Amino acid sequence: MCDPGQSEEARGSAQGSPVMKRLGVIATCAVGGSLFALYAVAAPFVAPALRKVIAAAKQGFHSVGFELNPWLVWYSRYRAWREGVHRHTSFHISNLWKVSFAQYSNVVIFGVPQMMEQLEAKLQSELQTSAKVVACRFPFPTWTPDHVAGEGIDTVWVYDAKTFKSQVTTAKLLKNSEDSTTPHQ
Repeated sequence: MCDPGQSEEARGSAQGSPVMKRLGVIATCAVGGSLFALYAVAAPFVAPALRKVIAAAKQGFHSVGFELNPWLVWYSRYRAWREGVHRHTSFHISNLWKVSFAQYSNVVIFGVPQMMEQLEAKLQSELQTSAKVVACRFPFPTWTPDHVAGEGIDTVWVYDAKTFKSQVTTAKLLKNSEDSTTPHQ
């Protein structure tokens, strides 16, 4: 903090001291390096998802994204703005497990294998019969896709809710009929 009684010359030399300049350069490099590292680590995972959301928005769909990591949400908002689709997109810092999908007619998921079984059950119970689900990179464990496109990490599986909801209903009916024909002990 500068002393009000200090001369202009003394204040200028204190603010522009070599130590202060060096600290500024170090801080700038640290922040820049951290952002670059975040981009380098996250880009291979986020870029395909973000490209698909932005492509959907460019086709006129209103796209909504949910992500727990605030940095990825801010980056997504920035990219949507840069691509000119920010009026058709919204990205929220939110826990996927606390979001209701009942209002959505199209859902695109970029999950990991460990979450797909639980997510399958969540979507099964929340989505309307008219919904479509697109899984990117990893398929759902028990649903039968209506369409598969791409290969490797660019593979997508398209599921129609009518199909997976009828599969579950049929499985429940078969189980109930087996239970009713099996003698109880």
